[in-house]
Amino acid sequence: MTTTLITGANKGLGKETARRLIAAGHTVYVGARDEARGRAAAAELGARFARIDVTDDASVTTAAEQIAADGGLDVLVNNAGVEPRLAGNAIPTAADESVEDVRATFETNLFGGLRVTRAFVPLLLKSPAPVIVNVSSGLASLGMLSDPEGFTYFYRGLSYPASKAAVNAATIQLAKAYPSIRINAVEPGFTDTDLNGHTGTQTVEEGAEIIVRMAQLGPDGPTGTYVSGQGPLPY
Repeated sequence: MTTTLITGANKGLGKETARRLIAAGHTVYVGARDEARGRAAAAELGARFARIDVTDDASVTTAAEQIAADGGLDVLVNNAGVEPRLAGNAIPTAADESVEDVRATFETNLFGGLRVTRAFVPLLLKSPAPVIVNVSSGLASLGMLSDPEGFTYFYRGLSYPASKAAVNAATIQLAKAYPSIRINAVEPGFTDTDLNGHTGTQTVEEGAEIIVRMAQLGPDGPTGTYVSGQGPLPY
């Protein structure tokens, strides 16, 4: 039996990924910082619940201890993330965001994922087929972000693409550090979720596809990659 933890899984892409992996036979922990919402989502899906706030060391440690006591972990999906929004759902520009704003985004998107990864690597190393999926973004591709003909060039915010580009860099370096773990970054596409104020153009079912696929890699699968549902992406 494959055991999987998904952070930020009480709604959106995380919840749909949990649904799909349960259908594939995984035992899934719905990770959420809001206990009521997390437990409700877990009950609806037939999953287990782990309270985890990726920005809080004690919360992450407690979740790791809980899952270790229950038997261990095979797959970690670092899905929890934030994107800053202004009044009226507008995206702040690079000129709008202060250093404190950028730090707040990095705290969840980069440092949160690293905090969770560090806490759960000892459990993953005991698995016969350990996997980490880092949910990144198409906005993390510096090549596309800087290309006037690219589909992400329009985006003017700073902290979100910068934090996700850092997630990509961390994915590469962690894949080198832990060669027995399949560690990859994925771009789910512009998905209709609370994160972007429901401005996305595809469904959560479509967005979860690449996350679910990469969460089911075997020991011979790729590692250190950055991929979408259509294939590899340029860093």
